[in-house]
Amino acid sequence: MIKKILIMAKTYPSLSNKYGELVCTAGITEDGNLIRIYPIPFRNIEDYEKKYKKYDWIEIDLERNTSDFRPESHRVVDIDSIKVLGSINTENNWQRRKDIVFKSSIYTNMTELIEHSKMDNQKTSLAIFKPKQILSFIIEKIDREWSKNKLDAWNANREQGYLFEDFSTSNKDIVKKLPYKFSYKYIDDKNREATLMIEDWEIGALYWNCLRDANRDEVIACQKVKQKYENFIKENDIYLFLGTTKEWHNLSPNPFIIISVFYPKKEAPSLFS
Repeated sequence: MIKKILIMAKTYPSLSNKYGELVCTAGITEDGNLIRIYPIPFRNIEDYEKKYKKYDWIEIDLERNTSDFRPESHRVVDIDSIKVLGSINTENNWQRRKDIVFKSSIYTNMTELIEHSKMDNQKTSLAIFKPKQILSFIIEKIDREWSKNKLDAWNANREQGYLFEDFSTSNKDIVKKLPYKFSYKYIDDKNREATLMIEDWEIGALYWNCLRDANRDEVIACQKVKQKYENFIKENDIYLFLGTTKEWHNLSPNPFIIISVFYPKKEAPSLFS
């Protein structure tokens, strides 16, 4: 079925034992429903005109991904069906973007959202979450290289002539792994404090750009990333697009990660004014 979707999130590429290198894409339909396009090998798409960005409207042929229990998950029927229709700009403090985003339900209570993710008849795995307050931005060192298991699986898939079912072989080098984990610490509307990891493409690209500008000095690069995301806290009205991973959805006490940050400038009144 051809669907029209406003792209709201692209995660930083990860390695999958089954599919190779993947990007999780999420967006909003015209009537405000959240939808996940997964799996999709975004960097393998050769046609530049099909390489969508955040806040692009696209048309794409999708079907329900029946191998994924998460109700929002859909798979691409035909990669050639992708049509980028145009983007939504930031005029009037993101008003056209807000007109679409605010059609969706917005959670303010994380306990409620987690409960909905665990319900057998619901399994919510995509959501827009408005924190009452973001307390801090956290950077932590993590493994600098992909695990041997993931590298072995990636190389085996490439040697067999495919990196993704139904898509052609990619000759691209393996994506660089981020050596840091980025997170927001926040409180929800019941003043419960928690931390959510940020895994969107934007923050990964920002880190590599800052590292290049800092002449490969990781300390300076991290300082620049931290400065930008702390400025968001001070200056912007932040909404978090959250998603779960299939692997951890049923296992983790809080299965959600941040897959995108929506940040128009603050205006009065806000949701928690």
